[in-house]
Amino acid sequence: MRTPAQKRKDKKKSHIPFRLNLLFFIVFLLFSSLILRLGYLQIIRADEYQAEVERTERTTITGSVPRGEIFDANLRRLVGNEARHTITYTRGRNIPVGQMTELAYDLAAYISMPSEPYYAVESGADLTRRDLQDFFIANNQEEIRSRLTDEELQLDGTEAYQAMLDSVSDEEIEQLTERELVATAVFKKMNSAYALSTVNIKNEDVTQEEIAQISENLDALPGIATGTDWVRTYPEGNMMRSITGAVSSEDNGIPESRLRTLLAQGYSRNDRVGTSQIEQQYESVLRGTKSRLESETNSRGDVINQIEQYSGQKGDNLILTVDIDFQEEVEQIALNSLAEREGLSESIYIVAMDPRDGDILAMTGKEIVNGEVVDDALGNINKSFAMGSSIKGASVLAASMDGVLDSSNNTILDTPIRVRESPPIRSVFNYAGNNNVYMNDITALERSSNVYMSTLAMRMGGEWNFTSGGSLNINGRSLLEKQRRYFNQFGLGVQTGIDLPGEQTGLAGPGSSPGEALFFSFGQYDTYTPMQLAQYISTIANDGTRIAPRLVSEIRDTDTETGRVGALKTEIPPKILNHVNVDEQALQRVQQGFYQVINGSQGTARVHFADTDYTAAGKTGTAETFYWDDDLGRNTDSVTNLTYVGYAPFENPEIAVAVVVPNLPNQNRSNQENQRAARQVMDAYFKVGDYAQEDVADPTETIEELEDFVEEDNGEE
Repeated sequence: MRTPAQKRKDKKKSHIPFRLNLLFFIVFLLFSSLILRLGYLQIIRADEYQAEVERTERTTITGSVPRGEIFDANLRRLVGNEARHTITYTRGRNIPVGQMTELAYDLAAYISMPSEPYYAVESGADLTRRDLQDFFIANNQEEIRSRLTDEELQLDGTEAYQAMLDSVSDEEIEQLTERELVATAVFKKMNSAYALSTVNIKNEDVTQEEIAQISENLDALPGIATGTDWVRTYPEGNMMRSITGAVSSEDNGIPESRLRTLLAQGYSRNDRVGTSQIEQQYESVLRGTKSRLESETNSRGDVINQIEQYSGQKGDNLILTVDIDFQEEVEQIALNSLAEREGLSESIYIVAMDPRDGDILAMTGKEIVNGEVVDDALGNINKSFAMGSSIKGASVLAASMDGVLDSSNNTILDTPIRVRESPPIRSVFNYAGNNNVYMNDITALERSSNVYMSTLAMRMGGEWNFTSGGSLNINGRSLLEKQRRYFNQFGLGVQTGIDLPGEQTGLAGPGSSPGEALFFSFGQYDTYTPMQLAQYISTIANDGTRIAPRLVSEIRDTDTETGRVGALKTEIPPKILNHVNVDEQALQRVQQGFYQVINGSQGTARVHFADTDYTAAGKTGTAETFYWDDDLGRNTDSVTNLTYVGYAPFENPEIAVAVVVPNLPNQNRSNQENQRAARQVMDAYFKVGDYAQEDVADPTETIEELEDFVEEDNGEE
């Protein structure tokens, strides 16, 4: 008989086989399920999963097209395009950098690239130390990671990559082979591309042999293609380059300051865009419509095929208002005048425009920097100067608009004005004040009376009976604000509206004393740009209508057959900014005063315009100011700015001219390059004097003469 202990032991043993069998059964079920699942996947769903592996995706990507070109008023090309062979790379989705280095190495077998490393030259290297490190890391990722410590492996972002860079020695990158250096240059280009964007790997000096070799091996070079690229050319050299502006390179892409705006407009980060002047101002016109490619990628993200859906459309062309021949003559006039410089005077600025519609006929600026003449045409819109008496027309008209000047009170005695705590105000022609010279608004302009303008300013401030030597009972701040509001109507102190970015408005003096308001009235206080000066004289010549200066008059397409300038798409109309609210008779008297400046017996410009073949009107200006030293960051020597404004013909103006010659010595009053240059510009425009053209035979008359000769000859026979 078994004891209770034996019974418990037998019962325990009897459970072991059951549990073991249960475990085997469960394992059997699991293996059966796995086998059934594998069979299901390999037999029933095999085709479906095979298709998934081989699945491709199609994505539409855009490509660049030639920019529109820029022509002068006579359709001479100033900025064009040159077609070049190019080798491109379209980056697929989620392409690892290691895969790109392999592709770059393969491509390096077929093309040459500028690949001079930093350690081989002192300057001008094609590949920096960082470029070589980037390629080495991308090509040796496992090796680089093995060099990092556990702490470095925990880093992320910039810190992690910096640790990788630190692990690459100079000896390693200096051992790269010539082909690896070329591959590094290629990889640098590739790595600048974003997913499903296209970059130019090489678009300069691409040989036919390179194109042929790549075309034969495209299947082994995923994402690589050949095509045509366009680069900007300048048939007229540097003529107007500072005005037409620049285009960014593919490496630079979109400027950071305009990144969000341009990305929202459909640009890619590496697109080439206008970065300055006309190229930037008319970017939406010049850019064209991008091509569209349907890009096919495999499951790895490689681009395996591209199908063109739309070839794109070249940008539209801009027609400028400038005649390049006239522009060239004006630039030479500026250069010749600059040769007569004296003292600290190292620049000259000239603007010629049509007062009827605002067309810029010519625009130049020349400056001497480090002993060499450089172009500074943009100084006409972004540099300002004290202009002196050339703005006195605005002072007379401001007084008329303010109601303090009319035919009943326009005669004023020119005698020095002495204001307490302010320098005395004198007119040059009556500097000592010994002569009792009475003048009206017309003769005050003809002889350039500072006293007359100051008296008008005092009236505008409420002071009609000033006693010389006393204090002015005038609110200087209020008077200056009033004067500036009137001047603004002529374009002085405000933007002119020219179709260029970066225009400045000049500097308004910070003071508020009555004496400063008097000096303001004859151009010795606020500063203005040469372009503002040109708009001011144009407004007076145009009977008080202020029109924005413009450099572009038309937008035209491209003839698809000839490639030349095509049909007119948009004619840019003159932009009227305002009409000066002045009495017509008052304006005519200022115009007559400007006529007297040139044609009157005591006019300040009569000498230089005495024998013109056209009738002109104008105003000279002299401003005593200070020379601003950029190096010192302060004013230094006292200098004189000479200016001139004028227009012609007097009865029906076609051209208005503004000339500024800054920083001449105070002691030398013989330099009159402002007037000489203005006279030459007008002579060149009207083709008279030294610019007269020889008579060219009329082809029609020549043919008629030939026909008469033939008839006579036949009659003799």
